[in-house]
Formats: sequence, structure tokens, C-alpha cells
Amino acid sequence: MNRSTATDWENEGGASGERPLDAIFAPRTVAVIGATEKAGSVGRSVLWNLISSPFGGTVHPVNPNRRNVLGIKAYKDVAAVPDAVDLAVIAVPAATVPGVIRECVDAGVKGAIILSAGFRETGPEGAKLEQQVVEQAARGRMRIVGPNCMGVMRPHSGLNATFAPRAARPGNVGYISQSGALDMAVLDWSRKENVGFSAFISVGSMLDVGWGDLIDYLGDDPHTKSIVIYMESIGDARAFLSASREVALTKPIIVLKAGRAEASARAAASHTGTLTGSDEVLDAAFRRVGVLRVDSIAEVFDMADVLSKQPRPRGPRLAIVTNAGGPGVLAADALLEHRGELAELSPESTAALNALLPEAWSRANPVDVLGDADAQRFGRTIEVLAEDPGVDGLLAILTPQATTDPTATAHEVRRHAKILGKPLLAVWMGGESIEEGTKILTEAGVPTYLNPGTAAHVFTLMWKSSYNLQGLYETPRTPVDDATGGFAAAREQAEAVVAEARREGRTILTEAESKRLLAFYEIPTVPTTVVQTADEAAALAESIGFPVAVKLNSTTVTHKSDVGGVRLNLFDADAVRGAFRAIEKSVAEHVGPEAFQGVGVQPMIQPEGCEILLGSSLDPEFGPVILFGAGGRHVEVVADRALALPPLNTTLARRMMEQTRIYTALKGIRGQRPVDLAALERLLVRFSNLVVEQRWIKEIDVNPLFASPDRMIVLDARVIVHGPEVLADDLPRTAIRPYPSQYASPWTSTRGEHVMIRPIRPEDEPLMVAFHATLSERSVSFRYFHAMKYSARVAHERLTRICFNDYDRETALVADYRDPETGERKILGVGRLSKVRGGSEAEFALLVSDQFQGRGLGTELLHRVIQVGRDEHLARIVGDVLPENVEMLRVCEKLGFRLTRQLDEPVVRAELAL
Repeated sequence: MNRSTATDWENEGGASGERPLDAIFAPRTVAVIGATEKAGSVGRSVLWNLISSPFGGTVHPVNPNRRNVLGIKAYKDVAAVPDAVDLAVIAVPAATVPGVIRECVDAGVKGAIILSAGFRETGPEGAKLEQQVVEQAARGRMRIVGPNCMGVMRPHSGLNATFAPRAARPGNVGYISQSGALDMAVLDWSRKENVGFSAFISVGSMLDVGWGDLIDYLGDDPHTKSIVIYMESIGDARAFLSASREVALTKPIIVLKAGRAEASARAAASHTGTLTGSDEVLDAAFRRVGVLRVDSIAEVFDMADVLSKQPRPRGPRLAIVTNAGGPGVLAADALLEHRGELAELSPESTAALNALLPEAWSRANPVDVLGDADAQRFGRTIEVLAEDPGVDGLLAILTPQATTDPTATAHEVRRHAKILGKPLLAVWMGGESIEEGTKILTEAGVPTYLNPGTAAHVFTLMWKSSYNLQGLYETPRTPVDDATGGFAAAREQAEAVVAEARREGRTILTEAESKRLLAFYEIPTVPTTVVQTADEAAALAESIGFPVAVKLNSTTVTHKSDVGGVRLNLFDADAVRGAFRAIEKSVAEHVGPEAFQGVGVQPMIQPEGCEILLGSSLDPEFGPVILFGAGGRHVEVVADRALALPPLNTTLARRMMEQTRIYTALKGIRGQRPVDLAALERLLVRFSNLVVEQRWIKEIDVNPLFASPDRMIVLDARVIVHGPEVLADDLPRTAIRPYPSQYASPWTSTRGEHVMIRPIRPEDEPLMVAFHATLSERSVSFRYFHAMKYSARVAHERLTRICFNDYDRETALVADYRDPETGERKILGVGRLSKVRGGSEAEFALLVSDQFQGRGLGTELLHRVIQVGRDEHLARIVGDVLPENVEMLRVCEKLGFRLTRQLDEPVVRAELAL
């Protein structure tokens, strides 16, 4: 029996077709509350902008003291407006705003833009006003932009709900900003540079509508080709990351974040805490979801322009073609400074260029075609380099010389404006003589710059953007966890250790306890046993075998070496006894005898391989953060580290390592064998599981972790937990929702097959390829409402969208079956629940392998999908079913769905209120 609905995997739209923020961005009726004729006032400016730039809707001034404003009839309040108001633009004193919002909600207004200032930025009284606004808006589910903002423009429709002195030009850039002053400057700059916008949005303090809402909205907007953001604060980190991850793959998201210089390391009790800075975390967050961060307004719009015209490079290797050596060197310097690479020419390319170019050409990259190069020489050189597999992008640099024809050369270069998978940039240097050539290239879609350094930097930013996006949907290696997505036994054992410490009022775990936590998650550690007397230490050392190390065991001291609490390379029992007594005495002198609670004795591991620092700490905006880098005693001085947001998979673990310099050593240098990088990736994933699952842990320091070609082992570890003042509801959550293992549990079919039903994971892509091979044409047609070729169904670009769930937005449950005879794993069925953005509704989809139909799996999957909907606090779930799919209709009826069909509709609507 086939279980299938019409809802396609890629469909994220709601049933009604309306978008949550249409009341603000596409209103039919606007009320300007605080409209006035006072010259220079906000109320007058916004009313004039709305009526002087027709957007196809009606504008009503609201002012209790006037009968009309600017010749338009005015109303005493929004309730008196004769039309149903979609959007209220509010320009009244802050103290009156809560009352105005109350009146709007009572009148059924669904959207508001609060231009007024005087809220949280002014202190506690302003914050109290904001809270009152939130409470009133919640009564009617009203969405609010602002307060303390400039407003919203939609140039293509003519909507200008701002007090800006001039409107933005229509274009394809969606602009979002937290700074009204900057917005004014950008508007002036954009008109001078002829840059157009699909939306121009000033968000102010983001009381309600935030980055995630706006990125989602512009992601669906056909006029928007790229999204640029000026950001001062992150707001709801999870919403921002979730929306960015979904949209960035199809529309570039470019962010200019203020405050980089203000970000500094925060003091903490561990190396990790001192090294984690909020700005570094922000970079890691952007990298995780494919967002490109830049450092200036010029770069923002440079990247919006180039990414809309040229393909992203597949790698960092740039080939430079120039008719002058100096500019080529400048480009190369800028390229290397910003972590790009000069492409190494292949023997075939070198041979082709030897035949094409004069004897005196540079014979290397940059390729100097010499000052007498004509247009054809320039063009043919680009053609050769474009065919070189070692070249990821090209930069053409022209300087006017005696025999140079910039216009003819531009005509020749434009023939290569579209090179599959390889961007082409140009630098036409000079003044009046190059203007026509620059115009030709620009019209052909070849971004053109005035100096070589800028162009080379733009290429490195393009590669950075491409690198970030590649990581979004790169299928990880074999999963390291069990079928439920976590280590259930490890989780319980680790929780017990942490709980015991908190019961004792402690925030610091001993080294032995910290190592036990790591061992529960299969992270290898040097075994450590705690003893309370010198004789016990000596006896234990003899049983272990010499040499040994003896370390302070303390529930209050975090850095043992600072108080003389470490003794290494002890070769006999007397040395161990002496070490015990020396540590006890030193600790008593430094911090007091109560800090000494015995010692830990462990075998002395001879250092081999690379010393690695591994840790986690809490960021105030993004929650838990994982750190990886060079370890050892001088970790703060070396400062070679990378950060990542959990949860990790093996792909993300490798990409975090790639950000560090020590990664080069891990791959093997000077003839040394490389570390088992795959094993290190899996270790990092297990560490990520620990960080995600043990929410009472505040910080973890693992330093050093020795990694060699043959093994990995932790020598020292330290864990800090939250104190008794922290309540469960106060625990920070991960910025990216982790794998929802609570939805995984076994099930037995009507024929006795044992199946694990669990949420899907990125690692399941190969299993999904095999699953689609088991589907009949009938099943496929019932599922998608049309025939779909197998090759299309299993394309990597499509399957990654299915397997890489954002669990905040969707949950796909797979039936994972392991053949008891062969051990082969198969996916037998998939049920998916996709939330409709901005509402409390979700759409379901279902598909079961033909070979496994008729065994109750479809019913079980849909039953579990319903339970997921309830657990996620949804109001209802819906789906469409073909009328001839009678089996699916029966299942829906059996589980309580209401089935309806309109006469003009080809499908049956299944709806279940939760």
C-alpha cells in the first residue's frame, strides 16, 4: 500500500499563499498615525512619501486634532478609518505608542511600523514601554517593524513608508539595516552609483520583526536577487541562522557587522573561555550558514553586484592576465594577503601560451602578455587559461599603453563573460581612454574595477562565499553515532557525574571526573585514579608501571600547574611519595589546605604528535561554541584556533580544522605521516554531542589532546558547570537546533520486522538514493502528482535539501531497517512535516517503499508525524492527496483527518486540528 501526499519536498509555501509580512510590505490600506502638516516633522514626511509615490493602495491620515492633513481627510483614531487597515505607520511620542497599538489591534490591523524613538535605548522606562507594546501586539498577532526606525520602502510597487527625503531606485538588492543615519547615506550613495533596491528596510531595535523574518520574506521575493545587511546586534540567533541557511544557497546574503573592534575576549576560568570572543563566534556562525561577511559599505555592494553577474569560483586559485607587470604583482599581493592562491599553470596551458605569446612573456602566473598586446592576444590568453582545470577564476588587467586599444580589448574580453563555473573580473586602469571599454565590460556582466588590489580582494570574497556555501550541503562521511542520533547510555552516565557535582555545590569538576565525562563519549583519555595518601599513590604507581605522573585532585583549583600541583616523569615509589607531599605542601601555601583532596596518578605518556586544544564555552548570543586549535602551554600566545557552532557532523568538523594553521601539520609535513583525520573528525563530532547533550556544562577545556598517526589521547581536561543560581529554564540553547533524538524509537511491522524510526540526517543521502530505486511509477506519481525520473529524484542538489533538515523548520522521519542476515541498512519509508512560515500550521508528506507497503508502516509514520506536530505546538497539519490514492485517504481518515474537496480542485485536502 502506498502512502503519499502531493506536498513536494521542496514546497515551503502556506496553504493560503499569503506571506506573513504582506501586511507591511504589500498593504492595500495604510493609516499614518501622527500625520501632521508641520514642516520637517516625521508625520508629515512619511505621509507625503506615501501619497507622492503611488503604491496602489489607500492612505488615511490619523490625527485627532485635524479634519484633514495635506488635503486628505483625517480621522481621530484608527477605529474611525472606514477601510480595513493593513498597515499602521506610527509617528507619535513613545509614551502614547502602547495605547495606539492597543487601538490598532482592536481595529484588526495586522502590521505596524513604529518610527518613534524613546524606547529601550533610553533606559528602564523605555524598556517598560516596549514590553507594553509587545503585550498589546500579541493579542492580535500583529507584526511590528521598529521602533526607532526609518521605515520601509518597496521601490517596485512604489511603497515608501519612510521619512527619508528621497526614495530608493528600483533594483534587485534587498537592503536591511539597523542604522537610520547610515540608511540616509546609503540612499545618497546608491543614487550616485545607480544602485537599485527591491526593498529598503530600516529595522531599528527589532522589537518583533527580526533578521530571520526579513531574510525569509526577501528569499521568497522574485524582485530580490541578493540580500545585504547592516547589523549592529544579532537578536534571535536561531531565527537568523535558520533563515540564512535556507536562503543563502539561492540568494547571496552579505553582512556588514558593526563593532568588530569592540569585541574582546571574556575572562573565564578556562583557556576556552578566555579565547572565545563574540566577534569570532559571529564569523563562525556566518560561515556555518553560507553568509558572507565584509568590512565596508563599498564591499557590500561590490559583492552584491559581482555575485549577481558571475558564478562563484569552485576554489581559491586565480589566474591573472595583464599587459603590465606592476599591476599584476599588486593583484597577486592582494590575493595572497586575503588567503587566495595564485593558480599554477598546467604544462598544457604553458605550452599553449608559449606558442601564443612573445618570447618575453612572464612564463608564470601572473601572465604578462606584454605592453604591445593587441585585443586578440588578450582574448586568446584568457581562452587558454579558462580551459585550465587548475584555474578557478580569471582577472584581466589592462593599462593604456602606446599600442593598447582598451575598447577593442574590452570587446574581445566580453566574449568570455560567461565561463562555466569560473568568474571573470576586469581592471581597466586609466581615465577617459578606458571609459568606453569599461562600459562594454559592465554591460556584458563583467565586473570592472579601477585598481588590481580591489579586484583580487573581490575574488577572495567570492571564494569565501563559495566555500561557505559548499559546506551547507556537503554529505558527511559515515555517521559516528548510533541509530538514535546520540549516545543514550553516555548521556545518562555523564548527567550523573554533573548532577553529583552540582548537588555538592561545586562548579568545577576534578580532572578525573572531567576525563570520565570524555570517556563516556568515547574520547580516549589517559586513565587517572585518585588516591588520598602518599603510600596509596606509590602502590598504585607500582601497579601501573613507571614512569607515572601525579597531579592535584581538587574541586576548587582549575589550573593545577599554577599552584605546583603537577609532577611528571616519576620513576620509582619514593619519587611518587615525595611528589604527593610536595603537591600537598605547595597547594596549602598557595590556596590553603582545604583545596587539596588527594592526587590523581596516571601513566606517564610520552608526548608524540600534535598538541591540540579542544574546548567549549558559552557565547551570550549563540550559546554553546566549540573551539579547536593548537594546544600546549603557550596556547594564548600562539592563538591558532577556529570556532564552530554545535552540533557538528564530520564535514563541519573538518571545515573547522581547515581554518587553523595546525591543520597543515595534521596533514603531515616534512615527510611525517599524517594524523588519522577521519578519526579526528569523528572525535570532534562526539565532543559536539557531549556539548549539546550536557546542557549543565558551562565550559570544557581539553588541553592537550595529542594526535599522532597511530592514536589520539587526552592528557588533561577540565570541566566547569553552572552554579546553583542557574535554573533549568535559564540554560542557554544551541543557536542551531540539534538532532531531535527524542523522536527516535523502534517499531515492529505487522510481519515482525524490527525497524528504527528516527529523524533523517545528512549522512542518510546514500540510503535515500537506494530508497528511491525501490519506488514504482505509481508510487512516484501518487507522491509528486507527476512522473519524475529516478535521476532527478536522486540528484545531489535535491537529496541534500531532503536530508539536511533544519529541525526548527521541518522534521523528516525515516524508517531505518537493518537486515538481520546481511547487516545491510535500508530506508523503507519517509514521513515529513514542514512548518508553514509565520503560522502554526505544517504540511505533511509520506512515501513508503513498494516492497514494504501493506505492513502498517505508512500508518505508523503518519501517526508519529502527528505526534511531532503536537510536540512542536502546532495548531494543525494539512496535506493534499490524489482522489485515486484510496489507501492514503483511508489512513488519513483512520487517524482523524478531515477530508474535503472543492469541485474545481484536483486533490483532496486532508486536515487535522491538533
